[in-house]
Amino acid sequence: MSDPFIVGYDGSPASDRALDVAIAQAVEASTPIILVHVLEWSPYSFLTQEELAERHRRRKEELARAESAVVTPALERVSGHGVEVSPVIRYGHSAEILVELAKSEKARQIFVGRDGSSAFKARLFGSTAATLVQVSPVPCTILP
Repeated sequence: MSDPFIVGYDGSPASDRALDVAIAQAVEASTPIILVHVLEWSPYSFLTQEELAERHRRRKEELARAESAVVTPALERVSGHGVEVSPVIRYGHSAEILVELAKSEKARQIFVGRDGSSAFKARLFGSTAATLVQVSPVPCTILP
C-alpha cells in the first residue's frame, strides 16, 4: 500500500464527514484509505486470573461488535467509489494509534472528526484532534 490516507472512524456524524472528505480526496489522488476504529482501553489495572479471563472474553465481544456495528457500515459507505480501503480495529489511545499507523504505513494524511465536546472536557481529558495537531508526523484534516 502506498501513501494511504488514515481515517479515524467512530461512527459519529463528525467521523462520517471525515470519511466523506477522505473518500473524495482518495478518489482524486488514487490513494488507498486505512479506516481505523480505536476501542479505548487502559492496560493499567490489576486483575485476578478470573477477571483477566472475563476481560479477554469482553474484548472479543467488543471487537466483534465494533466490526459489525461501526466498521462494516463504514466499509459499505466507501464501496462503489473505487477506493481501496483496509479496516483496522485496535485497542488503545486514539491519537497514539493513529500516529503509530501513520508512521508505520507511511501515510500521506490523517482525517478525523471533532466531536464538539466542551472545551472544559477537552482540557480535562484531552482530545484526539488536539493531540494529533501537536504530535502527528503528517498533515491532519479535522472535520467539525
